[in-house]
Amino acid sequence: MATMIEENGPSTHYQVSPSYQARQKLEGLLNKNMKIRMTDGRTLVGLFLCTDRDCNVILGSAQEFLKSSDTFSQGEPRVLGLAMIPGHHVVSIEVEADSLEDVPGFGANH
Repeated sequence: MATMIEENGPSTHYQVSPSYQARQKLEGLLNKNMKIRMTDGRTLVGLFLCTDRDCNVILGSAQEFLKSSDTFSQGEPRVLGLAMIPGHHVVSIEVEADSLEDVPGFGANH
């Protein structure tokens, strides 16, 4: 903690650690819609509920979309409900842009 003397008296400035900033961004993603692609080709879509140190992800109201061999067919999703995705199976994570507008650090200005 550093103290600086300014014209209006002393003020205190706090250093914000990168891990704190990362945690704040991650907390801002809670209850946002996410699309997670997995190593076996499946895609899960649902609400981001939590994660852990091993990068496992819990999605609520999850739906599973199978990898289609025919690019023109969009099969019916399978409703899973609550789903846990092991971190080592995650290929990519996308967050719906509409749900990011009210998240600090993810808005249109960033």
